[in-house]
Amino acid sequence: MPDPHAPAAAPLALVTGASRGLGAALARALAGRGWHVLAVARSQGGLEELDDRIRALGGAATLAPLDLTDEGAARGLAGAILDRWGRLDLWVHAAIHAPALAPLDHADPREMARAIDLNVTATARLVSLLGPLLRAGAGEGARPGRAVFFDDPVAGKPFHGAYGATKAAQIALARSWQAEGARIGPEVAILTPRPMPTALRARFHPGEDRARLADPDAEALRLIDLLAPAG
Repeated sequence: MPDPHAPAAAPLALVTGASRGLGAALARALAGRGWHVLAVARSQGGLEELDDRIRALGGAATLAPLDLTDEGAARGLAGAILDRWGRLDLWVHAAIHAPALAPLDHADPREMARAIDLNVTATARLVSLLGPLLRAGAGEGARPGRAVFFDDPVAGKPFHGAYGATKAAQIALARSWQAEGARIGPEVAILTPRPMPTALRARFHPGEDRARLADPDAEALRLIDLLAPAG
């Protein structure tokens, strides 16, 4: 039998898109608050850098370098979470593909396809794979886990066709899941981050005064505080 006096296991947070930008800042912030972070991104180097910073904070992370558009890899991720932890307490979905700004009639079809694959298709697949894991820890009156998405309301703006349309579709999926889980879980939060000096924003707003933008680490803490008391 489990030792009733043993310390509770750290809550588990999956952060997809964790190697840079807001995803990395959220992973660091969660680790600093006692979460075990399962960090997912395509970049092995970026994940290793994140791990170094989390360890410096006294936190713990598990790294999973994989491409979320690979169905087999996504299924393997969900299976590994089930086998090792048996549940998921928080899913923070910061993975995004943002094609370069361009007039819609000049959009690169390959970039549009990549945006659809990651921003829409992979997101829907992850919802189906992770939903049961987020509900798995809700026994004996406990709350189900939570999924968090990040809105970027640029749909319809000039030159944002590929990114804006696929990001809006991702958030539409999240809103449907939010309504469907209102009674049975998981809880779904949709947050809108303040502008930050990320690589993505630099591509969309070249020449902007980055000193006036929100610090990613401070913004990550603000967003996590919005999730209380579940976070």
